[in-house]
Amino acid sequence: MDKNIVIKAENISKQYRLGQVGTGTISHDLNRFWHKIRGKEDPYLKIGETNDRSTKGDSDYVWSLRDINFEIEQGDAVGIIGRNGAGKSTLLKLLSRVTKPTTGNIYTKGRIASLLEVGTGFHPEMTGRENIFLNGAILGMTRKEITRKFDEIVDFSGVERYIDTPVKRYSSGMYVRLAFAVAAHLESEILIVDEVLAVGDAEFQKKCLGKMGDVSKGEGRTVLFVSHNIDAVSKLCNNGIYLKNGKLAYQGLIGDTINQYLSENLSGSYLDINRKVNDKLFIQNIYIKSVTDSTERILVTGDKWKITLNIKVNEPIYNYVFAIGISTVTDTPINTTWSEPQSLEKGLYTICFINDEVFYQKGTYKVTLGISIFYNGTFNTIFYEQDILNFNIELIS
Repeated sequence: MDKNIVIKAENISKQYRLGQVGTGTISHDLNRFWHKIRGKEDPYLKIGETNDRSTKGDSDYVWSLRDINFEIEQGDAVGIIGRNGAGKSTLLKLLSRVTKPTTGNIYTKGRIASLLEVGTGFHPEMTGRENIFLNGAILGMTRKEITRKFDEIVDFSGVERYIDTPVKRYSSGMYVRLAFAVAAHLESEILIVDEVLAVGDAEFQKKCLGKMGDVSKGEGRTVLFVSHNIDAVSKLCNNGIYLKNGKLAYQGLIGDTINQYLSENLSGSYLDINRKVNDKLFIQNIYIKSVTDSTERILVTGDKWKITLNIKVNEPIYNYVFAIGISTVTDTPINTTWSEPQSLEKGLYTICFINDEVFYQKGTYKVTLGISIFYNGTFNTIFYEQDILNFNIELIS
């Protein structure tokens, strides 16, 4: 393994049997053993189905992960993203050696500190102080080394008053505060953090992200971070891994990884909404395209482009205002455009927002739709939907 590579995954897969703990029934275990002593392949490796939580399968065996290959260099901050059930947490458990892969091999260089879920690595009957020393000992640190870090850990966690209380009496937020402080400050070469930080309050989440940034950029340690907070992932990480139905769908720079993920999981550049706003108004569809080109979904710099909203008015409406918001994939607002107050009779109408030449950077962008009634100098919002569409900007070649 290259000296700069600290994690290497070679064709790793993880199979589970639905509704069972461990490998399943005794008969299945005996069948596995019989095949193994005869030098034959595990018979159940051939029958597993793809990890797609949205469909009902015919097999009890599911591949949570299948044929995953990647390498991570020292000092990288890697964001692992994907939909719920894509295999992200399973991957972290394999890398942390909480469980072992069904097939394949994982090579790591250096000590690993992981925070996978509330309570992982803590003994509930022991105090916070005792658990700090226990975790340090598990990582191979001496008592002297742990003592040197102890005050810094307690100060960061903010649970000094309860440090000599058994952790079973901690709230989930306190648990996570101390667990993260321990994982981030004890001297490991690799830090693995799952979505568990979402349990903490906003202030502590920001503090944790700052610390992970320091660990990666300042201390040269490697960070793996799973989160559904795309903004946090984009700010913290330089590289990304996108998992889809248990398979590696994309790996690369974090911006490209996020764009790939969102382009496959947002609604696209055309959407039949068929949404009733109220008894008077019905939205049929919304789409985005270049004014000069009929090709949907992709715009290029220099294009004049438009967002079109088709509506059906069942009864006359008065002073309705339609608004469109554009934001980046990390929810940074770019532009908002709204119509003049519209008074319309019964019928079919098209509301069109025409924009000047594209000046945004290359990437994926999101559209938000809002509808309000303007009355007595105020706007009363009656419809609001974020991320209703997405579109891509490409540079002129």
